[in-house]
Amino acid sequence: MSRGAKVSQVGDVEKGLSTLRGGAGADLIMIDSNDEIEKLIEALSTERINVPVVACGVGDDSRTAVKAIKAGAQEYVPLPPDAELIAAVIEAVVEESETFIHGDPEMAKVIKLDEQIAPSQASVLVLGGSGTGKELMARHLHRKSQCSSGPFIAINCAAIPENLLESELFGHEKGAFTGAVARRLGKFEEADGGTLLLDEISEMDIRLQAKLLRVLQEREIDRIGGKRPIKVDVRIIATSNRDMEETVAAGNFREDLYYRLNVMTLELPSLTDRPGDIEPLANFFVEKYVKANGLDPVSLTAEGLEVLLEYGWPGNVRELENAIHRGVLLASAGKLGPEAIQLNSGALGGARNQAGPGTGAFGPAGADGAGLVGRTVAEVERELIVDTLSHCLGNRTHAANILGISIRTLRNKLKLYAEDGISIPQPGTGAGPAPA
Repeated sequence: MSRGAKVSQVGDVEKGLSTLRGGAGADLIMIDSNDEIEKLIEALSTERINVPVVACGVGDDSRTAVKAIKAGAQEYVPLPPDAELIAAVIEAVVEESETFIHGDPEMAKVIKLDEQIAPSQASVLVLGGSGTGKELMARHLHRKSQCSSGPFIAINCAAIPENLLESELFGHEKGAFTGAVARRLGKFEEADGGTLLLDEISEMDIRLQAKLLRVLQEREIDRIGGKRPIKVDVRIIATSNRDMEETVAAGNFREDLYYRLNVMTLELPSLTDRPGDIEPLANFFVEKYVKANGLDPVSLTAEGLEVLLEYGWPGNVRELENAIHRGVLLASAGKLGPEAIQLNSGALGGARNQAGPGTGAFGPAGADGAGLVGRTVAEVERELIVDTLSHCLGNRTHAANILGISIRTLRNKLKLYAEDGISIPQPGTGAGPAPA
């Protein structure tokens, strides 16, 4: 709560489901490991409620953790609670941060425009590559708007299947489909009086685009199975990492919806195009992950900063954050220098742009990738994931952060590896080399 989370508590699964159906919304559910986790997971799936679940329980009994994960929980947190651990889990599962760090004039121009248009009710389209900070910009716009006292609700259109996305957005009535055991309010009703962020809207199914256009035109929604329209007062912000005009021209996005959303446009430059942001962002991430991992103070050296400034950052700010997180874990004597900075995603032996050969996780690997040649991408990825998990002593949350993937993606891959007979490091343990 001290980091900005809003927390509410109910006594059992049924009351929790009732709260979610009523439109209170949640970014994360924490449930006692002794409670009916499987029942909760099944109900969320059946009623098309898309919220990650984390289990918690007394002690660090691995059997309790395994049981909770098998029931469908994404992570397990031992009790009594450790504030830093819970904060790290929430950050990893929800993947959300509202801190806006910048120092480059190009970014300052975008923020100035953001604050200039914030007081209006106009729809805003935020464009930029993956990892540039589009959601952060949207949250900043909301905080500066006239509806800042209202809710800010975000939904990722790319992460939710089309049949679930419709229910997530518009809600449903009891009996609208098999499993609709009660009325449920959608994101539009949750966001009434505030802002709704439609993240990666270019991935939305064309049929849903037509329904969204009607909402923008009429300012009313129809729940699935509903008999009458419901008025909503919502400010819409949409994001995309695609060239929207090309997407429209290709027939994958409605032109009329594009112009409805594109009243104002904010274009976020890539990290390479705003080099003045690299140093303040790097220092911010150093402090963040030193604290998150309970480490002694670490400082970024001038040589380390030079490596960061010379790199191309195809993954933008998200890639920089992951690189700094790895660097903090590998720093020695409180100094984060070039030797701790891993910019080649396939190696653990030094920055990609360092002179001379490095020793990667998969054998010697110079700048030309020797040592990786002849191996499949799946093999390289598998070994990187298993080795990283072993380095983190089986901690899924830390490993996912270092790898730059979600907890869900990591778990899915580990499940496939286990089915193939690969040795998977368990929490609190390391593991030997994975079998070929």
